[in-house]
Amino acid sequence: MMGGFGFLMMILLVVIVVAVVVMLTRRASGFGPERQERRRKALDILDERYARGEIDADEYQRRRADLER
Repeated sequence: MMGGFGFLMMILLVVIVVAVVVMLTRRASGFGPERQERRRKALDILDERYARGEIDADEYQRRRADLER
């Protein structure tokens, strides 16, 4: 039978495996800081294009709504 230390090690192993699975799932699904940073960069570029007059207000609103989904 396992002693107290063996049982704690098994719990630690399960916690580590669950944490790795959660981290990989979030990364693969596009959630997390990387996606937020990419979205922020896209919104910044859109803001700049609107400020320079490259796109009109309707196009700006449509594209912003697409990016915020």
